[in-house]
Parts: sequence; structure tokens; C-alpha cells
Amino acid sequence: MASRILSQGARAAAALTRTTAAAPVRRTFTTSPARLDAAVAGMAPPLPARRPIGALRGGLFGFFLGSSLAAGGIYYYAIQEYKTSNELLTEDIYGLQDAVERLSKYVTTLEEKMEAMERRKK
Repeated sequence: MASRILSQGARAAAALTRTTAAAPVRRTFTTSPARLDAAVAGMAPPLPARRPIGALRGGLFGFFLGSSLAAGGIYYYAIQEYKTSNELLTEDIYGLQDAVERLSKYVTTLEEKMEAMERRKK
């Protein structure tokens, strides 16, 4: 009964599309004889056996995989930042060392000039 209603509805829809469209697409509801016999007998065709993963095992695997990837990314980022900051600190230390050497030379030069001026006064 339901197939008759569906086929009549499909025919009516096809008639409407014929008048509005140039080339109607016709689709029928058919099945193979083996499936039809199995459906009439009440037997469903066997489904292929699947091995279920399971929520716990899949969830743990996903969690550990995600955690490992995140930890690896954070480790790589931290190492790069450490190297960059270490290089900047080393450059600053060398710059400070040069400034101290220049200041030391300048102070020594001033002290020598002051000693020379004191000798002249005496």
C-alpha cells in the first residue's frame, strides 16, 4: 500500500517536472530479488563484523596523542625562546663589557691628566 502511494506521488511529481523541465529525472524504488526475499521473510542481510574501538580506549588514545603533541610543541617553543633570550643576554653582556673597558680607559686618562696638573702646580 505504501509503495503504491509513493509510486503515485512520484508519478505526480514527475508529471509536474515534465511540464516545468525539459528532461525529467526518473527514479524508481526497486531492490534486488534476494534482498526482497530476505525482507519478506523477516531476515536482514548480515552486516560485516566490526571490532569496536570503545570509548575508553579511544578516548585515552586521543587524550595521550593530543597531550604528547601539545607538550612537544610547547617544548620546541620554550627551547627557541630560551635560545633567543640567551643570545640577547650574551650580546648585552659583551656590550656592557666594552662600555666598562672604554670607561676604565677614560678614567685612567683623566687620572693621568690630573696627576700631571698636580705635578705642574708643585
